[in-house]
Amino acid sequence: MGRFGNAAISFSVISVLSGCMTMYGFGMGAGGPAVMLWGWLAVGLMVCFVGAALAEVTSAYPTSGGLYFMADRLGGKRWGWYTGWLNLLGLLGGIAGIDFGAALFTGAFLNLQSGFTPTPGKIMAIYLAILALHAVLNLFGVRLISVLNSVSVWWHLAGVALIVGALTLAPTHHRSPHYAFTEFVNTTGWSSNGYVVLLGLLLAQYTFSGYDASAHLSEETVNAAQAAPRGIMSAITWSWAAGFVLLCGLTFAIHDYAAVQGSALGVPPAQIFLDALGVGWAKALLLVVIVAQLFCGNAETAACSRMIFAFSRDNALPGSARWRRVHSRTGTPRAAVWLSVAVAAVLALPYLYSPTAYGAVVAINVIGITPAYAIPVYLRVRKGRSFEPGPWNLGRWGRPVGMVAVVWVAFVTVVFCLPQSHPVTVDTFNYAPLALVVALTLAAVWWRVAAHDYELPPVAASGDLAKIQGEVV
Repeated sequence: MGRFGNAAISFSVISVLSGCMTMYGFGMGAGGPAVMLWGWLAVGLMVCFVGAALAEVTSAYPTSGGLYFMADRLGGKRWGWYTGWLNLLGLLGGIAGIDFGAALFTGAFLNLQSGFTPTPGKIMAIYLAILALHAVLNLFGVRLISVLNSVSVWWHLAGVALIVGALTLAPTHHRSPHYAFTEFVNTTGWSSNGYVVLLGLLLAQYTFSGYDASAHLSEETVNAAQAAPRGIMSAITWSWAAGFVLLCGLTFAIHDYAAVQGSALGVPPAQIFLDALGVGWAKALLLVVIVAQLFCGNAETAACSRMIFAFSRDNALPGSARWRRVHSRTGTPRAAVWLSVAVAAVLALPYLYSPTAYGAVVAINVIGITPAYAIPVYLRVRKGRSFEPGPWNLGRWGRPVGMVAVVWVAFVTVVFCLPQSHPVTVDTFNYAPLALVVALTLAAVWWRVAAHDYELPPVAASGDLAKIQGEVV
């Protein structure tokens, strides 16, 4: 990969046409337009701090292991071990959240096309088919992934422009700026508006995740010490701008707020398209969104499989000998690819029993991957002047930026462990903290069993995925 290809994979994983669209319905009830728009701006600013701090550490340690390799080098084996498990949980939750969102939008499209009824069982079947598609695409090597990600960038930018342009020019009725930036809606069941505002930040924080993909593809990137950190920052800033425009376009075009929230199509943006533009345009724009989400899920699968490969290469996972194998012709860790989609399939199973489970799947991604971002940044701050930066660095601003990033991550991690709906029942339970506890428990148990075999290579990257302690098959 070149610099553009590396940035493209993070931009594809962030994917405003995935995160913003699939979480828009959640945002409509957790604060409404005001929280979605102002929350996007605020969260985007804080993510710039986190991304810049992480980019600086990535430049010093460009490797497929990404976050856990950085933590190991800066703080020791135990820091690296737990960072890796958190990172893996977040990446797996990311695949589940992205591909399940694609399944929901596919169900809405089929409903408009043929009267398809998007029941939980049917959506789950579509979801499994999408997972299988992404597994197959990721078996063909990094060149195909790079091409798809490059196409994805232009698809996302053109898609946002098309959607916002259509919603701006075609409808005769639009909401006022005062409505879009001040209207507060709370249908969560919680009486505290402040608490609901915090919950509403999930839309933006979930979307702004996955930019560590640039680090995970470092060993397949030319001049990674410069390209990977620049890829992280480019992906965040592009997404910040594109996502705000997209959210404004959707919000200004809402006709009947309650009808959009309770849409039989299953995803509120589809109802916005239908009300504003009619059936033909609604189907066309849904296809644009679905293809973007497929690009996003494919990029996330690539990043997760590289994380599994690298973690297994260092003997940190059960069955490491299998997951670290790479194919002799494609250089692809095929077993790691299949493991990624298999675990993602399991994470989404509660949706069959609870329609609110999707929010918990999204929260798994946030509370797994976001703390994993902060750990190497915290260790870099703790190291102070003894930290040896790479060619891309923040200079004297490194420690202040890192401190802001760590505080923000600690805050959002606590927020997204909280219950999202009231009253709290089996159907509305946020099981994301449970997933976090299970992952950390497994990490602790496996540390006692296999820590003596856990050893990272002394060199951060050699530029050849298949030759860095992997088993070629």
